[in-house]
Amino acid sequence: MTFCIVIGVGFGKAFPGVVDSLSKMEISHVNLPIAVLIWLMIYPMMLKFDFSAILKVGDRPKGLFITLFVNWLVKPFSMTQH
Repeated sequence: MTFCIVIGVGFGKAFPGVVDSLSKMEISHVNLPIAVLIWLMIYPMMLKFDFSAILKVGDRPKGLFITLFVNWLVKPFSMTQH
């Protein structure tokens, strides 16, 4: 973590224009780049995602096929607004 802080400070010193541009990206006083990065950091923990399970997805493909069918063929048509 300390390494990332050092890299971030060094990047800010080397490229102050980029830092200024990023700091201006706000909505309702919330910095969007920071919000996105925090969300990306926390989201996998919220899911408790087991990355090693990706290797086993081919062992039981039925669940994968059902999920793809529902997400790509059923939900787009059931979510349309008339």
